[in-house]
Amino acid sequence: MNILVIDGQGGRLGRKLVESIRKTCPEATIIAVGTNSMATENMLNSNCADQLATGENAVIVACRSAQIIVGPFGIATADAMLGEISPAMANAVASSPAYRVLIPMNLCSTYVAGVTKGSAAILEDAVNHIRELVEKKA
Repeated sequence: MNILVIDGQGGRLGRKLVESIRKTCPEATIIAVGTNSMATENMLNSNCADQLATGENAVIVACRSAQIIVGPFGIATADAMLGEISPAMANAVASSPAYRVLIPMNLCSTYVAGVTKGSAAILEDAVNHIRELVEKKA
């Protein structure tokens, strides 16, 4: 199973996702792509990703081969995350044949109803869902 984790800004959510996915799905191939070098470096420091890359083209290319794409809700929204998500990146995520697991966040002028800010339960739910997807494919 090829899992793509995309994150931007500081990469803290991406790092938590990469670490949690590695623990629950040790057989998965994890590709971590940051929209900037700081996000990529933070995911690198988890020592859990199989491959890492940075930037718009890396997101676009990785979306082509991913079976699951994971990240904050903004990765599928043009100009989200203070402009770090270009329209081309959002389109690559949204049009990818991959299954998407998007983490809802109430940040950057976006309100997602029913979401409490920074809820650990949301991250746990997302990782459990990814584990279920990986187990179905095995």
